[in-house]
Amino acid sequence: MCNALPVMNQHKNKTLATFLATFFGSFGAHRFYLHGKKDKWAWLHLVLFPLSIFAGFIGALIIGLTPDEKWDAQHNANSGRQSNSGWLVIILVVLTFAGGATALIAAIARTFDLLFTGGAYG
Repeated sequence: MCNALPVMNQHKNKTLATFLATFFGSFGAHRFYLHGKKDKWAWLHLVLFPLSIFAGFIGALIIGLTPDEKWDAQHNANSGRQSNSGWLVIILVVLTFAGGATALIAAIARTFDLLFTGGAYG
């Protein structure tokens, strides 16, 4: 008779994944946390660093706004635990949205400065 135990996967914390995407998403930290070192998209973040700043913000919004049930089905199917995200995830989503909007407005303003004034204001 075989007494094999079910394989338990490591529980992926949604709050930690959102934090990593918010503050270190431009380096692909959230993708390395979720998918490991073999994730090609995470390595692409490191290669395309300036563009991946916005990708990190978008990743943080997607992770933070994913319902806990869907998160667990995708990342914690065999962990034996359930996620229970609290207010910290909401605060991180708000900070991500504010940071992303600020970065986007700054990029648009700098582009217009370069295009229309030749960079006279910076």
